Amino acid sequence: MPHTPSDSTEEPDLTFTRFVAARWRALTHTAYLLTGDFHEAEDLVQTTLAKIYPRWRRLRMDTVEQYVRRALINTNRSRYRRRRVALFLQPVLPDTRPADEDGPGTGEHDVLAPALRQLPERQRAVVVLRYCEDLSVEEVAEILGCSVGTVKSQASRALAKLRTHPDLAHHSVRLGDPR
Repeated sequence: MPHTPSDSTEEPDLTFTRFVAARWRALTHTAYLLTGDFHEAEDLVQTTLAKIYPRWRRLRMDTVEQYVRRALINTNRSRYRRRRVALFLQPVLPDTRPADEDGPGTGEHDVLAPALRQLPERQRAVVVLRYCEDLSVEEVAEILGCSVGTVKSQASRALAKLRTHPDLAHHSVRLGDPR
C-alpha cells in the first residue's frame, strides 16, 4: 500500500515525496493512456501533483488514491478543453500522425493509446480507469462524480467504438465487458 499523508507523524513534504516516488510510474502510465503522448502525460502528472500539494496536509489516508485519480482526470479535462480551443483558433491543424507510421507498435499500449485518443474525453477516462487501472464500476463512478449507470453506458459505447477501430483489429488488445 502506498505511503499516504495521514499514516505517520512525518513532515508533509516527506510524505508527499514518498507518495510521488511510489506512485509516479502508475500515475504517468494512466496519464499516458489519457493523453496518448508520453511528454504530455508527464506534464499532466506534474501539473496535477502541483495542484494537490497545497492540500496535501488535509488529505485522508483512505481517500488519497481516489483523490489523486480524480485530480488527474479533472486536470486532463481542463487541458483537453484548452487545447481544443487553441486548435480551433489555428489556421492549419497540426499533423498528429506519428513520425514513423510504417513501423509496428512495440507494445499493447502503443496501439491502444492512439485508439483511445479517438474517444470522447469521458469515454476515454472510463476505459482507462475501468480496464487499464482495473477499478470497479463504483470506484470509477466515484472518481468521475457520476452514476454507476453512466459509467456502464460510457464504457459500453467506448468499447463498441474501440472494437471497430482498425488499428486494434490487427492486435490482441483485450477489452473487457462493461458490466
